[in-house]
Amino acid sequence: MDTYIAPAGQVRERSGPTADPLVGDLEGATSVFVRDIPGLLKIAGRIVGNANEAEDVVQEAWLRWQGTDRTVVLNPSALLRTTTARLAINVVQSAWRRRESCATPWLPERTDIHETPEVLVEQQDAVEEAVLLLMERLTPSQRAAYVLREGFGYPYDRISELLRLTVPNSRQLNTRAHQRLAADRDRRPVDAAAHRRLVQAFLAAARSGDTAQLEDVLAADAARDRCGPARPAVRTPCGPRPG
Repeated sequence: MDTYIAPAGQVRERSGPTADPLVGDLEGATSVFVRDIPGLLKIAGRIVGNANEAEDVVQEAWLRWQGTDRTVVLNPSALLRTTTARLAINVVQSAWRRRESCATPWLPERTDIHETPEVLVEQQDAVEEAVLLLMERLTPSQRAAYVLREGFGYPYDRISELLRLTVPNSRQLNTRAHQRLAADRDRRPVDAAAHRRLVQAFLAAARSGDTAQLEDVLAADAARDRCGPARPAVRTPCGPRPG
Protein backbone atom coordinates (compact mmCIF):
# COMPACT_ATOMS: atom_id res chain seq x y z
CA MET A 1 0.00 0.00 0.00
CA ASP A 2 1.31 3.50 -0.76
CA THR A 3 2.79 4.99 2.42
CA TYR A 4 1.53 8.48 1.60
CA ILE A 5 -2.12 7.35 1.91
CA ALA A 6 -3.51 6.93 5.42
CA PRO A 7 -5.17 3.56 6.14
CA ALA A 8 -8.96 3.64 6.35
CA GLY A 9 -10.17 4.73 9.76
CA GLN A 10 -6.85 6.25 10.80
CA VAL A 11 -7.07 9.59 9.07
CA ARG A 12 -8.20 11.51 12.14
CA GLU A 13 -6.88 9.21 14.86
CA ARG A 14 -4.14 10.96 16.82
CA SER A 15 -2.46 7.61 17.60
CA GLY A 16 -2.06 6.73 13.92
CA PRO A 17 -0.91 8.51 10.76
CA THR A 18 -2.72 11.75 10.05
CA ALA A 19 -3.28 13.56 6.79
CA ASP A 20 -2.05 17.11 6.29
CA PRO A 21 -5.06 19.31 7.17
CA LEU A 22 -3.73 22.10 4.94
CA VAL A 23 -4.41 20.22 1.73
CA GLY A 24 -8.06 19.43 2.43
CA ASP A 25 -9.29 22.71 0.97
CA LEU A 26 -8.47 23.86 -2.57
CA GLU A 27 -6.47 26.87 -1.42
CA GLY A 28 -4.18 24.73 0.68
CA ALA A 29 -3.91 22.11 -2.06
CA THR A 30 -2.95 24.81 -4.54
CA SER A 31 -0.28 26.17 -2.21
CA VAL A 32 1.25 22.71 -1.76
CA PHE A 33 1.21 22.05 -5.49
CA VAL A 34 2.76 25.39 -6.43
CA ARG A 35 5.52 24.79 -3.90
CA ASP A 36 6.34 21.45 -5.53
CA ILE A 37 6.13 22.55 -9.19
CA PRO A 38 9.91 23.01 -9.72
CA GLY A 39 10.63 19.50 -8.48
CA LEU A 40 7.75 18.02 -10.49
CA LEU A 41 9.02 19.68 -13.67
CA LYS A 42 12.47 18.20 -13.08
CA ILE A 43 11.02 14.71 -12.61
CA ALA A 44 8.85 14.95 -15.71
CA GLY A 45 11.64 16.55 -17.76
CA ARG A 46 14.11 13.78 -16.95
CA ILE A 47 11.61 11.16 -18.07
CA VAL A 48 10.09 12.73 -21.18
CA GLY A 49 13.19 14.70 -22.21
CA ASN A 50 11.20 17.72 -23.38
CA ALA A 51 10.29 20.90 -21.48
CA ASN A 52 6.90 21.43 -23.12
CA GLU A 53 5.89 17.79 -22.67
CA ALA A 54 7.02 18.04 -19.03
CA GLU A 55 4.74 21.05 -18.52
CA ASP A 56 1.84 19.05 -19.98
CA VAL A 57 2.58 16.23 -17.54
CA VAL A 58 2.64 18.58 -14.55
CA GLN A 59 -0.62 20.15 -15.71
CA GLU A 60 -2.19 16.70 -15.80
CA ALA A 61 -0.77 15.99 -12.33
CA TRP A 62 -2.50 19.16 -11.12
CA LEU A 63 -5.82 17.96 -12.51
CA ARG A 64 -5.33 14.60 -10.79
CA TRP A 65 -4.41 16.37 -7.54
CA GLN A 66 -7.60 18.42 -7.67
CA GLY A 67 -9.66 15.24 -8.00
CA THR A 68 -7.85 13.38 -5.23
CA ASP A 69 -9.40 12.74 -1.82
CA ARG A 70 -6.76 14.84 -0.08
CA THR A 71 -8.16 14.15 3.40
CA VAL A 72 -6.36 10.79 3.37
CA VAL A 73 -3.05 12.01 1.99
CA LEU A 74 -0.21 11.73 4.51
CA ASN A 75 2.58 13.05 2.30
CA PRO A 76 1.34 15.36 -0.47
CA SER A 77 4.78 15.86 -2.02
CA ALA A 78 5.41 12.13 -2.26
CA LEU A 79 2.02 11.58 -3.89
CA LEU A 80 2.60 14.39 -6.37
CA ARG A 81 6.06 13.09 -7.29
CA THR A 82 4.75 9.57 -7.82
CA THR A 83 1.77 10.77 -9.86
CA THR A 84 4.02 12.93 -12.03
CA ALA A 85 6.48 10.10 -12.66
CA ARG A 86 3.71 7.70 -13.63
CA LEU A 87 2.12 10.22 -15.99
CA ALA A 88 5.49 10.97 -17.60
CA ILE A 89 6.17 7.28 -18.12
CA ASN A 90 2.76 6.95 -19.79
CA VAL A 91 3.68 9.80 -22.16
CA VAL A 92 6.93 8.08 -23.13
CA GLN A 93 5.20 4.74 -23.65
CA SER A 94 2.52 6.37 -25.80
CA ALA A 95 5.18 8.06 -27.92
CA TRP A 96 6.95 4.77 -28.49
CA ARG A 97 3.70 3.11 -29.49
CA ARG A 98 3.12 5.87 -32.04
CA ARG A 99 6.61 5.48 -33.45
CA GLU A 100 6.33 1.70 -33.62
CA SER A 101 2.98 1.64 -35.40
CA CYS A 102 3.18 5.01 -37.16
CA ALA A 103 -0.43 4.53 -38.11
CA THR A 104 -3.84 5.93 -37.25
CA PRO A 105 -7.15 5.19 -38.96
CA TRP A 106 -6.15 7.96 -41.40
CA LEU A 107 -2.44 7.21 -41.81
CA PRO A 108 -1.01 4.04 -43.36
CA GLU A 109 1.75 2.04 -41.72
CA ARG A 110 5.34 2.73 -42.71
CA THR A 111 6.47 1.03 -45.86
CA ASP A 112 9.36 -1.41 -46.21
CA ILE A 113 11.64 -1.02 -49.23
CA HIS A 114 12.40 -4.75 -49.10
CA GLU A 115 8.80 -5.74 -49.80
CA THR A 116 7.80 -7.24 -53.13
CA PRO A 117 6.81 -4.83 -55.93
CA GLU A 118 3.20 -5.92 -55.60
CA VAL A 119 3.11 -5.07 -51.88
CA LEU A 120 4.83 -1.73 -52.48
CA VAL A 121 2.20 -0.83 -55.07
CA GLU A 122 -0.56 -1.68 -52.57
CA GLN A 123 1.15 0.44 -49.90
CA GLN A 124 1.48 3.38 -52.27
CA ASP A 125 -2.21 3.10 -53.13
CA ALA A 126 -3.02 3.18 -49.42
CA VAL A 127 -0.85 6.27 -48.92
CA GLU A 128 -2.44 8.05 -51.87
CA GLU A 129 -5.93 7.35 -50.54
CA ALA A 130 -5.07 8.39 -46.99
CA VAL A 131 -3.37 11.61 -48.10
CA LEU A 132 -6.32 12.44 -50.34
CA LEU A 133 -8.71 12.09 -47.41
CA LEU A 134 -6.51 14.28 -45.21
CA MET A 135 -6.34 16.95 -47.91
CA GLU A 136 -10.10 16.85 -48.43
CA ARG A 137 -11.02 17.13 -44.77
CA LEU A 138 -8.29 19.18 -43.09
CA THR A 139 -6.80 22.61 -43.56
CA PRO A 140 -3.09 22.57 -44.46
CA SER A 141 -2.12 23.62 -40.93
CA GLN A 142 -4.34 20.97 -39.34
CA ARG A 143 -2.94 18.40 -41.76
CA ALA A 144 0.64 19.30 -40.91
CA ALA A 145 0.06 19.08 -37.16
CA TYR A 146 -1.84 15.81 -37.49
CA VAL A 147 0.65 14.04 -39.77
CA LEU A 148 3.71 15.11 -37.79
CA ARG A 149 2.17 14.33 -34.40
CA GLU A 150 0.19 11.18 -35.11
CA GLY A 151 2.24 9.79 -37.95
CA PHE A 152 5.77 10.53 -36.80
CA GLY A 153 5.50 11.25 -33.08
CA TYR A 154 6.75 14.84 -33.26
CA PRO A 155 6.65 16.84 -29.99
CA TYR A 156 4.45 19.91 -30.11
CA ASP A 157 7.37 22.30 -29.65
CA ARG A 158 8.94 21.06 -32.89
CA ILE A 159 5.59 21.28 -34.71
CA SER A 160 5.17 24.84 -33.47
CA GLU A 161 8.62 25.75 -34.82
CA LEU A 162 7.84 24.35 -38.25
CA LEU A 163 4.45 26.03 -38.46
CA ARG A 164 5.57 29.26 -36.74
CA LEU A 165 2.82 28.96 -34.17
CA THR A 166 2.63 28.65 -30.42
CA VAL A 167 2.61 25.23 -28.79
CA PRO A 168 -1.03 25.61 -27.61
CA ASN A 169 -2.07 26.55 -31.16
CA SER A 170 -0.26 23.52 -32.56
CA ARG A 171 -1.96 21.26 -30.05
CA GLN A 172 -5.33 22.80 -30.91
CA LEU A 173 -4.74 22.17 -34.62
CA ASN A 174 -4.24 18.47 -33.95
CA THR A 175 -7.35 18.34 -31.78
CA ARG A 176 -9.41 19.99 -34.50
CA ALA A 177 -7.96 17.61 -37.07
CA HIS A 178 -9.23 14.66 -35.04
CA GLN A 179 -12.64 16.28 -34.75
CA ARG A 180 -12.90 16.96 -38.49
CA LEU A 181 -11.83 13.44 -39.39
CA ALA A 182 -14.37 11.97 -37.00
CA ALA A 183 -17.13 14.22 -38.37
CA ASP A 184 -16.50 13.15 -42.00
CA ARG A 185 -17.79 16.34 -43.60
CA ASP A 186 -16.79 19.53 -45.41
CA ARG A 187 -14.63 17.93 -48.09
CA ARG A 188 -12.34 20.33 -49.96
CA PRO A 189 -11.25 20.20 -53.60
CA VAL A 190 -7.73 18.78 -53.90
CA ASP A 191 -5.08 20.00 -56.33
CA ALA A 192 -3.57 16.98 -58.13
CA ALA A 193 -0.02 18.37 -58.09
CA ALA A 194 -0.20 19.17 -54.37
CA HIS A 195 -1.57 15.70 -53.68
CA ARG A 196 1.22 14.04 -55.63
CA ARG A 197 3.86 16.17 -53.89
CA LEU A 198 2.61 15.25 -50.41
CA VAL A 199 2.28 11.55 -51.28
CA GLN A 200 5.89 11.45 -52.49
CA ALA A 201 7.13 13.25 -49.37
CA PHE A 202 5.18 10.93 -47.08
CA LEU A 203 6.45 7.82 -48.83
CA ALA A 204 10.03 9.07 -48.69
CA ALA A 205 9.75 9.75 -44.97
CA ALA A 206 8.05 6.42 -44.27
CA ARG A 207 10.65 4.43 -46.19
CA SER A 208 13.85 6.19 -45.13
CA GLY A 209 12.95 7.80 -41.82
CA ASP A 210 14.21 11.14 -43.16
CA THR A 211 11.35 13.57 -42.66
CA ALA A 212 13.06 16.73 -43.93
CA GLN A 213 11.21 16.74 -47.25
CA LEU A 214 7.90 16.01 -45.55
CA GLU A 215 8.48 18.86 -43.11
CA ASP A 216 9.17 21.24 -46.01
CA VAL A 217 6.05 20.23 -47.92
CA LEU A 218 3.72 20.41 -44.92
CA ALA A 219 5.15 23.71 -43.66
CA ALA A 220 5.03 25.29 -47.12
CA ASP A 221 1.41 24.24 -47.64
CA ALA A 222 0.47 25.65 -44.22
CA ALA A 223 2.28 28.93 -44.92
CA ARG A 224 0.53 29.34 -48.28
CA ASP A 225 -2.80 28.71 -46.61
CA ARG A 226 -2.14 31.41 -44.00
CA CYS A 227 -0.53 33.98 -46.28
CA GLY A 228 -2.08 33.36 -49.68
CA PRO A 229 -0.11 32.84 -52.91
CA ALA A 230 3.57 33.66 -52.60
CA ARG A 231 4.86 36.90 -54.15
CA PRO A 232 8.35 36.38 -55.59
CA ALA A 233 9.53 39.92 -54.83
CA VAL A 234 8.49 39.81 -51.17
CA ARG A 235 10.54 37.71 -48.75
CA THR A 236 9.23 38.89 -45.40
CA PRO A 237 7.16 36.33 -43.43
CA CYS A 238 3.48 37.05 -43.16
CA GLY A 239 1.76 37.71 -39.87
CA PRO A 240 -1.52 36.34 -38.51
CA ARG A 241 -4.59 36.69 -40.63
CA PRO A 242 -6.81 39.57 -39.55
CA GLY A 243 -10.02 38.64 -37.84
